[in-house]
Amino acid sequence: MTPSSALSLESVTLQYRGAARRAIDGVTLGLAAGQIGVLIGPSGCGKTSLLRAVAGLERCDAGRIVMEGQTLDDPVAAIHRAPETRRIGMVFQDYALFPHLSVAENVAFGVHHLTRPQRGERVQQMLDLVGLGHAAKRLPHQLSGGQQQRIALARALAPAPRLLLLDEPFSSLDVDLRERLAQEVRTILKTGGTTALIVTHDQLEAFAMGDVIGVMQRGRLEQWDDAYTLYHRPASRFVAQFIGHGVFAPAQLVACEHGTCLQTPLGELHDMADAPLPAAFPDGRCDVLLRADDIVHDDASTVKARIERKAFRGAEFLYTLRLASGEQVLVHVPSHHDHQVGEWIGIRPAMDHVVTFARNP
Repeated sequence: MTPSSALSLESVTLQYRGAARRAIDGVTLGLAAGQIGVLIGPSGCGKTSLLRAVAGLERCDAGRIVMEGQTLDDPVAAIHRAPETRRIGMVFQDYALFPHLSVAENVAFGVHHLTRPQRGERVQQMLDLVGLGHAAKRLPHQLSGGQQQRIALARALAPAPRLLLLDEPFSSLDVDLRERLAQEVRTILKTGGTTALIVTHDQLEAFAMGDVIGVMQRGRLEQWDDAYTLYHRPASRFVAQFIGHGVFAPAQLVACEHGTCLQTPLGELHDMADAPLPAAFPDGRCDVLLRADDIVHDDASTVKARIERKAFRGAEFLYTLRLASGEQVLVHVPSHHDHQVGEWIGIRPAMDHVVTFARNP
């Protein structure tokens, strides 16, 4: 752990009594001071359990949790610091605001150790930070869902926590509000220099908020990386399937005049700088990841595909295509190219790097 690390998890494991498998299975990750981390994955993958372990609401069975150089959990050393001693703030999806208290009184709830003038100043600072300085005297029910969530954030930030945990903070809000609020909350956290760890099931939220994003499956952390790397350099088939739109197609790595080439249903690919050598897979046979933005519509192309489905996305369609060889691929096409289901169109690969995995048996 570097001196600037705010949070470090080292091989953290947690298994609930009577459970068939571990809720958290050997997770290692780190957050630098002021960084925003996001955990994403399917339901039951362990992301909320991991958040609860960091908060101290669950005891680890193995591994260590360290924050700013202080060990919070270490079963071997018999260390488990109580949640209230960790100086960790939490924001939940249901806001948990006190309905009978004003907005200002809600925000002041965790700073009663301050003098009255100090408390008033801190509350006003937090309300101004979340853009609700004008709403101090209102009751929670007089605010919109997005405003209530920002009040919950202000209340969690008021005691100046060393770390802020947010568990599905926008799941009860409509889609448009979720995306806007995710960007607003990132700005608020960055303005205050707050270190945060967030759980969400929404990839757009994760991309909008996270400096670093972790993809979890069955208790394991598959990859802990920035959004660009997760999308373009997935570390496993699961990450490749879970993030973005894409399919796997059978391919074969072969030696060619300029080094290594990849034979695919879309033709031969030559930009293989980061691809493995043919010897990495039996007979060079592998699966290549084809994302929707790795393929472009080109009527002049000799490769043709039949449109099986189309989904309108405003500026573009997401076409599901079937090649003559039987493979299915996805492609984004500008929406003014409005082809019909059943129509054959030309396509070609437009990949700046190649991602391959061992072929599924």
